Amino acid sequence: MSRIFKGFALALSMLTTIPFFKVHDFYKGINGYAVMFYPLVGALLGFILYGVALVLEPYMPHFHLGVILFALWVVLTGALHLDGFADTVDGLFVAKERSLEVMKDPHNGGMGMLFGGTFLLLKASSVAALPSYELLPLVLLLPRLMIVLSIYFYPYVSSGMSMLAKEEFQSKQLVTALLYSLLFVFLYNAWFLLVGALFIMLLSKRFFMRRYGGFTGDIYGFTIEVTELFLLNLIIAGLA
Repeated sequence: MSRIFKGFALALSMLTTIPFFKVHDFYKGINGYAVMFYPLVGALLGFILYGVALVLEPYMPHFHLGVILFALWVVLTGALHLDGFADTVDGLFVAKERSLEVMKDPHNGGMGMLFGGTFLLLKASSVAALPSYELLPLVLLLPRLMIVLSIYFYPYVSSGMSMLAKEEFQSKQLVTALLYSLLFVFLYNAWFLLVGALFIMLLSKRFFMRRYGGFTGDIYGFTIEVTELFLLNLIIAGLA
């Protein structure tokens, strides 16, 4: 039980700026449990956003409320995945041999900033255009489930915590993450969102396996961001 709690605390502290569980000690044996809780942390963030929407909706124009929710979304995640998005884009605009080195550079390059800014505008617009916010827990859960699947099934080609997590992540933890995530999908009857998330994951896998032979932490962030944007637009289009 102690390992499970520490794993949840680690997942929450890594993926959010919520201050209650600031645990960044990657103790041996808890990193696989942290991965197991990634989708749950996404769902919790989604519920926070949805709760804020319910409170403010009677007092705010819909568009402005959407912008507020997007800003809160960025704050709650610490722009972690946005940084991975920008780093991944930077790596795509240099020779393949230098890509991983460029992605590790703590400074964003020009292309990462340009594409990152454009992506921010598109995502903010997508949140503002949502007809309702009740599916936000799924929009944040499913991309993180896709990362859980990627960690388990696909090679990791960099170093750091994600490699340690991959080494410790066990099949029983994968099954647990799948079961509670699919329960959310069932309760929301959001199977089309699940299909959309799988579609983006498989596209990412196909592209990045060909280019790098696997994934990195930045690519995980890139995949989360692109999947979230895709799911938001599925909802806007009335397909979910």
